[in-house]
Amino acid sequence: MSARKLIEQHFQASADSILANAHLASQIEQTAETIYHCFENGGKLLICGNGGSAADAQHLSSELLNRYKRERRELPGIALTTDGSTLTSIGNDYRFDQVFAKQVSALAQPGDLLMVITTSGNSGNLIAAVQRAHDKSVSCIALNGKGGGELNQHLGDDDINIIVSGDVTARIQEVHGLIIHALCEVIDALILD
Repeated sequence: MSARKLIEQHFQASADSILANAHLASQIEQTAETIYHCFENGGKLLICGNGGSAADAQHLSSELLNRYKRERRELPGIALTTDGSTLTSIGNDYRFDQVFAKQVSALAQPGDLLMVITTSGNSGNLIAAVQRAHDKSVSCIALNGKGGGELNQHLGDDDINIIVSGDVTARIQEVHGLIIHALCEVIDALILD
């Protein structure tokens, strides 16, 4: 198969995946409103994930702290994935499954939100972070995939679990990226319009 055909198939698969998840619009709207109200009430959004989802956490944080498309006030979105010294210290002194939970312990307050980004819902360090958030009376938002995995068992009624349909990691990550931009778009509209 030619490179061009592979690329065309890649674009088509991505478009199909995006359209197959358009039904998530109401959950995304609810999530944006929840984050907006958190900010309006003086709370912050802590964000974490592994690998490509760590990059998504940083992406969302930068869109909130700086700006998305329009000028507005800075918003407290904090990626827990960026401090290499903290991550390796916790991983070395304790266990890798604690790298986010210990940060949640130190930084989260009631009224804050924790967002975990995962394509499978099975990452032990994200599950531990959710458990720690609940211990601190912090609600959680999951950008999830592949049916939600074990994380489904750890999210409560006050949490939001956006499960992207499909079983291809790359497609789930592409939809997560679109969701991140949709969240930013709605949050900006709530602030500015």
